[in-house]
Amino acid sequence: MNASVAIQTLPEAENDEELIRIVDQVIDYIKSTGLNYYVGPFETAIEGDYDQLMDIVKECQHIAVRAGAPSVAAYIKVSYRPEGDVLTIEKKVTKHHR
Repeated sequence: MNASVAIQTLPEAENDEELIRIVDQVIDYIKSTGLNYYVGPFETAIEGDYDQLMDIVKECQHIAVRAGAPSVAAYIKVSYRPEGDVLTIEKKVTKHHR
């Protein structure tokens, strides 16, 4: 696992319920990838291969639009280590959730 990303998808929506519905579809897509992920209150972190993660980031925007958002913004953070592994979600947060 040479990369991790954090993605915050911000679809345009008429109200909070619609916003949550669209974001839930994006999260369902992330779950369907089979990669390790962690849903937080502002963003979702995903671990995997850099190229695969970049494809997922791109698809998240398409998912939001197909779910009904007329536009979508996203904030993306990327940790990439071409040779070796990045720190895992587990190593970063598990001790804080016991």
